[in-house]
Amino acid sequence: MKKQLTGIIFVFLLMVFHTHVHAGGMFGPPQTLSSTTGGLNTAIGFRYYTDTYKNHMHYKVRQNIIYSHAAWGKAGIWEIYARLAAAEMKMFDVFRFGSTVYGNGENDFRDTWQFMGTAGAKVFYPVNSFFGAGLFVQGNFNPGKYSDETPLLYNGSPLVADLKIKNLWDINFGGGLQLTLPYDIRAYAGPFVYLARADVRSSLNVPGLLFGTEKTVLKNRSPVGGYFGADIPLIRGFRLNIEGQYTDSFSAGAAIAYIY
Repeated sequence: MKKQLTGIIFVFLLMVFHTHVHAGGMFGPPQTLSSTTGGLNTAIGFRYYTDTYKNHMHYKVRQNIIYSHAAWGKAGIWEIYARLAAAEMKMFDVFRFGSTVYGNGENDFRDTWQFMGTAGAKVFYPVNSFFGAGLFVQGNFNPGKYSDETPLLYNGSPLVADLKIKNLWDINFGGGLQLTLPYDIRAYAGPFVYLARADVRSSLNVPGLLFGTEKTVLKNRSPVGGYFGADIPLIRGFRLNIEGQYTDSFSAGAAIAYIY
């Protein structure tokens, strides 16, 4: 069993990193995955989160996220879950300059992996053996900070602007309908609403820079979205979950779960 699990994990991660799967926050099927009598299920997954944040301008945000997932509940009724993840960050066109500043670096903000956490809960109502509906709430928080810098020239003086992004969080609430197909394949779809925030601050106050030393709060541009996916049984308690989402842009992702 351990050899089989290791092999599946390896193949899954290899597939993810070589095909660049796009993934947003995974909500999963409305029907809970815990055993009928109640118990634990775990998963590993990859998410590629894309969104647009705004203040007076719009910024595309991208995060690659690898996570582990643990849930406890009862099949077809309720479930609570938590995730521990590592995520990197890219925000496009942050280092753009006005006419008073001359930059000689990249326009995009980039930083490497930081830890983040997720907590969520879901409930499910089976109308019959083929059809059901559910609700979920899920929140994500990144306690660390991302940092990047760019060299620039202002009034003939060379400077370095250090930009920090921290306190990234979002909360999602939604519902979904699920259809159970032959071979216990669960297809699902539904809407959700969400709120996302991030704090941004620069090390410099220079006219022409988009951000200064005062904290700027960025918000998600689109407060609503839709999601759809499929949960597919594999072997001996393993299941594959594939999910897509659309908010301001399209995302999709995958995870492999094991039911104890």
